[in-house]
Parts: sequence; C-alpha cells; structure tokens
Amino acid sequence: MDDKTKILNVQIEDHLRQAYLDYSMSVIVSRALPDIRDGLKPSQRRIIYAMSELNLSPGGHFRKCAKIAGDTSGNYHPHGEQVVYPTLVRLAQPWNMRYPLVDGQGNFGSIDGDPPAAMRYTEARMQKVTMEMLEELDKDTVDFKGNYDDTRKEPEVFPSRIPNLLINGSSGIAVGMATNMPPHNIAEVCDAVITLIDDPEMEILDLRKYVKGPDFPTGGFILGSDGIKDYFETGRGRILIRGEAEIETAKNEQESIIIRSIPYQITKTALIDRIVQLVKDKRIDGISDVRDESGRDGMRLVIQVKRNADGNTVLNHLYKYTQLQSTFGVINLCLIDGVPQVVNMKEMLNNFIEFRHDVVLRRTKFELKNAEDRLHILEGFKIALDNLDEVIAAIRASQTPPEANEQLQAKFGLSEIQAKAILEMRLQRLTGLEREKIEEEYRELLKVIARLRDLVENKSLRMELVKQETQEIRDKFGDARRSIILENYIGLLNPEDMVADELVVVTITHDGYVKRLPVDTYRVQGRGGRGLTGTNLKDEDNIQYIFVASTHSYLLLFTNLGRCYWLKVYEIPEAGRTARGKAVVNLVKFEDKEKIKTFVTLKEFSSEQNIVMCTRNGTVKKSALADFSRPRSTGILAIRLMPGDELIDARITEGNDDIILATRNGYCNRFSERDIRQTARFTKGVRGIRLRDEDYVISMGIISQEDIIENGSPSGKTILAISENGYGKRTLTSAYPTTRRGSKGVITLKTSQRNGYLAALMIVDDLDDLMIITQEGKIIRQKISEIKIISRNTQGVRLINLYDNDKVSDITLIPHDLDDEELDVEVGKLKKAAPPKSPADDEDEEDINEIDIDEEETDEDIE
Repeated sequence: MDDKTKILNVQIEDHLRQAYLDYSMSVIVSRALPDIRDGLKPSQRRIIYAMSELNLSPGGHFRKCAKIAGDTSGNYHPHGEQVVYPTLVRLAQPWNMRYPLVDGQGNFGSIDGDPPAAMRYTEARMQKVTMEMLEELDKDTVDFKGNYDDTRKEPEVFPSRIPNLLINGSSGIAVGMATNMPPHNIAEVCDAVITLIDDPEMEILDLRKYVKGPDFPTGGFILGSDGIKDYFETGRGRILIRGEAEIETAKNEQESIIIRSIPYQITKTALIDRIVQLVKDKRIDGISDVRDESGRDGMRLVIQVKRNADGNTVLNHLYKYTQLQSTFGVINLCLIDGVPQVVNMKEMLNNFIEFRHDVVLRRTKFELKNAEDRLHILEGFKIALDNLDEVIAAIRASQTPPEANEQLQAKFGLSEIQAKAILEMRLQRLTGLEREKIEEEYRELLKVIARLRDLVENKSLRMELVKQETQEIRDKFGDARRSIILENYIGLLNPEDMVADELVVVTITHDGYVKRLPVDTYRVQGRGGRGLTGTNLKDEDNIQYIFVASTHSYLLLFTNLGRCYWLKVYEIPEAGRTARGKAVVNLVKFEDKEKIKTFVTLKEFSSEQNIVMCTRNGTVKKSALADFSRPRSTGILAIRLMPGDELIDARITEGNDDIILATRNGYCNRFSERDIRQTARFTKGVRGIRLRDEDYVISMGIISQEDIIENGSPSGKTILAISENGYGKRTLTSAYPTTRRGSKGVITLKTSQRNGYLAALMIVDDLDDLMIITQEGKIIRQKISEIKIISRNTQGVRLINLYDNDKVSDITLIPHDLDDEELDVEVGKLKKAAPPKSPADDEDEEDINEIDIDEEETDEDIE
C-alpha cells in the first residue's frame, strides 16, 4: 500500500445520508426544476444555447437534430444524446408548449401519442420568441460559468425578455419534490407585469383582472375558479379541465358526441383506449362506435351513441370515467437563487420584474461603458484632425509603431488607447467628409451617454423601460386565449348538474298544486307569532304538506289509493313564496280521484332500509325500499287497500325502529317494527292499532334505535303533538310505553273545545326548527327548543295564534344536522337553536288520566 494512502473510518449511515443529499441537490438544482428567471431547466437552456452557437435563427436554415443534440451533449450537457433529444422534441411540440421555443421540421410526434422520428431524420431551428431570450446575452446582462470540463463558458441564465416560466409552465420530478406549473397567455401575463410595476402593493387576487388563469395549448374548458384562486394565493391548487365536446344529431335522429379538444397532457390514443375498455367492461352503456376523424382542420373524435341511449348521459359518463375531464395539480415549485421554493402568482411576477430590472441595469452599464470608451476615442480623433500635420510628422519620424504611440501620447496628451486608434485609422478618415461624420457621431454619443447615465442613476426610469419592453413583447407575440374559464361552473349538459344541490321547501296543496322555493324564504319567528303568507290559494284549496328536501333528492309520492310515483325534486317548478305552483298531474300521471297523501325523500335506494306504510283504518305494512327504485310513468302499487280504506303515511325505517301511530281523537300506540314482517309491494298489510268508534289514524312517527333511550332522552329527541287549534307540547319518548302491534294505545293529547282534534304528531330534535302551516296558507317558523317539554298527560301550550275559522294543516321540520355525507348538500343559512325559554303565555296545564292498554284485544293479521 502506498505510504501516502490514508484510510478514513466513517459511519456508513452518515456517508449514505450525505451522498444521497448531494445527489438530491444535484437533481433538484441541475436537472428537474426550472429557474424562476428564465423558466428553463439546465437541459433546455443548454439546448437553446447550443442552437444559438450554431446560428439556427428563425428564418435561417434548419440543422439536423442529431447535430444539435450532439453539440449540446458534447459541450454542455454530459448526459448522452438520447437524453437530450426528447427534451429538444418537447420544446417543439405545440400541444405541450403554449409558445414553442423550437421550430421543428419532420416528425416530432403527435397529440395521438405517436413517438417522434429518430434525430438523424428531424431538423430544427429556433423560434422568434426564443430570440427574445437571447437578445441581450452579449451585453454582460448575466453571469457565465464554466461547462462540465471548464473548456467552455455557458450562461447561468438567459436575459429573457419574455416571462417564459409563466407562459410555458414547467413540469418535473426531483427527489422528494416535484413541480407542475401551468402555462398562461403571454398578453395577459405582460399586462399583469405592467400593472404590477405601476402598483406593487396590489392584492394577489386582483391580478386575476389581467391573468384570468391557465391558458393551455390544447384549449378546452377550465371548470370553476376556486383552484385558480388557490394557486394564485398559495402556489398550489387543483384545476379541473374538460375537453371541448358537443352533441350532434343526424337526420335519422341518432346522436353522436364530437370531441374537438382534449385536456392538457392527455393523448388522444390513451383517451380512445380508455373509452373502448369502459365499453368492454360495461361501465359505460350507450356507445356503439368510436371513430377518429381528425385531420388538417383539427381534432374530431366521433363517439356514436346507441339509438336507445341519451347523448347527455353518455357524455357525462365520459367526463366521469375518462380523461376527457381531468385534474391539473398545480405546484409552483422553482429555483430562486438555487433554492427550491413554492411561489404564488405575485411572487413569480415580482421575481421576473426584478430580474428584468437587473438585466436592464447591467445592460445599461455595459452600453454606457462602451459609449464612454467610444467617446474617448472620438476625442482622440478630434485632436488628431485638429493637428493633422503635426500628427503625420510625428508618425513619419518614428521608427516603430510603439515609438509612434509614445510620440503621440507625449506631444498631444493622448491616452494609449487614443494613440493606438489613431495609428489604426484609415487614411480616408482624414477627408473633410469623414471629419464631419466624426463630429456628428461625437455629438450623438454625448446624448446617448447622458441618457444612459440617467438610467443608471434613476430606478424609476429603468422600470419604465422594463414596462416599455414588456409592452413590445405583448404587441409582438400576444394572441387570443385558447382555454375558456367557466367561473361559476354548475354543469353544462346533464339536467341534474344544471341545478344547484341545495335545500328547498316543497309545498303541496289539497288540490294537487306543488312548488319549491329556497328554504330561507321563511324567517324564524317566536312562538305564538301569526306567520307569513306562504301561498295565495283559492278559497276551496289549502296547504296539505310542506317539507324540506335537497334538489337532487328522489321524491316518492304516495297517494290515497296506495300507489307510488317517482320524481326528482329539481323537476318541481320553482315559484315565489305567494305563488300557487304547478298541478302535480302535469308532472306525474295520476288515476281518477287520486291525490297525494304522503311522501318520502331520499338520496339513494339502500338495500338495508324499508318503507313502512299505514292506512286510515290502522293497517301497517313493511316493504323493502329497493322495491321502489324502478319507477314507471304510470306509478306502481305500494299497498293493496281494503274497501273504504286509504293510505295515510309512509316512512323509511332501518329494520329495528319503533313505530308510533296517532289518531284524530288523541290516542297513540307504539310498537316495534320487528312486529311487522316484510312483504311485497302488492300485499295488504297487518293491523297496527285497534281503533275506537269514529276514530282514524292521522299520523305515523318513527323512533329510531338511537332515540330509544330512557331517563330523559339524552339524544335530544322528543315527541311533538299539535292540535288543530294551534296548541301543542313536547314529551320524552320514554313517556310512551312500547306495546304490541294492534293495541288501542294511550292518550297523547286531550281533545277538547280549546285544543280541538289532534292535527299532527312528529318525532323532533331540540335543535331543529319547526314550520307550522295552516289551512289558510299561513306559515310560521320557530325553534323546537322554545316549545316546552311537559309530561304526556297534559294539554299543551299555544304554538300559533290562529285567525277565526283557521286550523293547523300540517307541520314539518328543518333539521340542524344536515350532513354533507348524508344529504350531499351544504347549508350555511340555518341558524342554530337558542336555549329553551319559559313561555309567558302558556295555558294552565291540565292533567288527564292515562288510558290503559287493552291486553285482551287480538292483533291477528288482516286477511
């Protein structure tokens, strides 16, 4: 072993950590991330610089890409030609670069995903916009560094006059980080640069007045502006992009979907393959053929729709399951002084402005020095011309050029540079005409020097020059936007997507008129208020039902004849608060003497849930919810009714809930849902409550397992009973004993001259809001928490003041816990409930005797 060899002992984990860190920084700084100043990665910059050395200017001749890749690899980028060539190709692809920097000749690939030809076949030169990046490279505007073997010099960055990082974007994967920056429109970016110079303190989002958002080379639609705002402010965001598509209908009424553009960085071949695979997997129905009819006139991808399929539905499936609609994740990660940083829009613009200012300052100093040097020589020429004979004599008397130089300096006070220039001056410059030219050049040079000195000393003048040059770039290269931004996107083709998913109030009258209106139309009033006018009705008509639902919910309408009709809430026409609405018979096909008795709203048909129905005569029936998922225009049978009976209510249950039936005379029976066996839709059902003389069922409530809690109902659920004269109360669910199906039940509210008959019974939550509707169309909204909780054997308190001959018609709830996962809606306008307060106008509470359950009554099934 050599005596000079020294072995160092190191911990391998420390060495590996340091080695990987060095590798990571090399990849980050020297390969994957762009510089914020010129927007180029080292490989891209070296390719363009090699092309400039080959003098491949726009309008000039092309050179083989093999030559360009070879010079780049051999002189500046030692990673092999096979690595350099793909980078060169991408710079020339107009579907990848918003403003291509390379003008390619030959096969440079296609948006179909076809590979380019080998580099020995293709040729390239620079684009006009590329020259704006190199324009001032020879004026000491940027620093140079040695190449990989220190045999050449290369620029650290280009003195770019174009904001290349913003107009062309960038993408790359480093070690532990990645960048993905979208392209923008050059005219918009230049406008933002000019505006930001004038107003450096402007807010980030104000920049959107100028830079609307990404402008992808493939065009298409940008859906919504939230993602744009995010990356403007934080440097990160998600942009939803959709290709341009339309539906064409042929003369034979067969529809075709025509795709004219696809999202950025998506290949047409990949999109077609995805569509074909989805059709094979039967995930998309309704497509009979896919044809690519693209040509010189642009992209035209034809998707033939089957005759029995709807073009809008198929198109929406394509948006959902293919790359026709995709997401561009923005990460504005770039190098600032060699350090990777995520920057927002204003920071990118400010860095470019500062860089342009530095370039202008260095260029001005360079030009000023050259001008002053030239002025110095011209001053020597003037001295020589003024003393022409003596200068000639001194030169003739000298034996050598150095001696002549010394003689001129000594006799005329010239500098060495001036003397040398005089010795090198051609004899023709001694003519009178040339003398005048020197004088004229001298005077013009004095003006130039004065202007350049002003620029060096005055920053505001330099910034004005940056603005002027940016305006020139805008005028020279500005073009129209290609990507269309749909700021307030709610959908384009699908009717359901055209309707905002929000809560609405739906009202149905006894004469069958229905309407929907925003849920916040009715303000919250205190208990005992007289209410707003909700609907202008005919004298013989009155409100029957009012409920809250999502516009995207399914609405199952159950009629008095035991039939069910299927409807979407958004299909109900929207109307004003005092409007009557539209007749239901115009939306669904009712039979003669058929009218709505109840409804069910839901988001989806779960296989785990049931529909429980009850009739006026006390019959109950349970069927699977899934049995109602396939509607017919003529409706479906929900329950087979006995003669003289009619359907009263229908509710969704979970399989182990409790059922509570309430009658007009104030009786109530509670029993377990498990006491009702599940049967098909066309069956009759079983007895739920044994009715007394001249009594009938008016309401049905569902008490879920979460609500079946004793000792004060800590879940917050109570039973609300309201009489037709406007009196009501809340009672704990534990106060209602669970009995058998078919029992007579217990008294829930005493019917008296003051109270009237029982109008409604409902399971409520402390935090819910209550809406009470009267027969004359009056509506009052109040908090459930303001209704006092009292025992079951009491009469209740006044909830609404009624005018003469007016009665309570119905009630509905506005829940407080409208969860996105359950309803897929967002509610921000519903106020939280206030704490309960003691009513000042409560009537005296009057005890009534509990009615014992008749255990001897039978509860056999109805035949």
